[in-house]
Amino acid sequence: MKSKILFVLCLLTGLMFINAGLDKFFHYMPIPKDMPEKMVKAGKAFMEIGWLMPLVACAEITGGLLLIFPRTRALGVIVILPVLAGILLTNITMAPSGLPIVLVLTAVILWVIIEDKEKYLPLIRK
Repeated sequence: MKSKILFVLCLLTGLMFINAGLDKFFHYMPIPKDMPEKMVKAGKAFMEIGWLMPLVACAEITGGLLLIFPRTRALGVIVILPVLAGILLTNITMAPSGLPIVLVLTAVILWVIIEDKEKYLPLIRK
């Protein structure tokens, strides 16, 4: 039962990251009207750096796809973790209203890390 719940959560999380990555390429989601001014300015600054948003988008799409499948889930977490850290820090400093969703995504990623800890141990052993 636990593995089915984890699969559903990873599927939903992966689809959220895929959607966010595709939006960076195709801009199909509207920008919220109540977005803080600091966040709008930061977004425009990131868009000025021509290679940054496509790089983040590729990481989100790749990590989201890898997260969906149990065999590649551990690698997906490694790809998504830096992006998730940036999202978490952005929401803490500029838009605390988005924090609940980010904390749920973080909890799912941490659960995957805990479940697959034996796959990560060779990375930190001597």
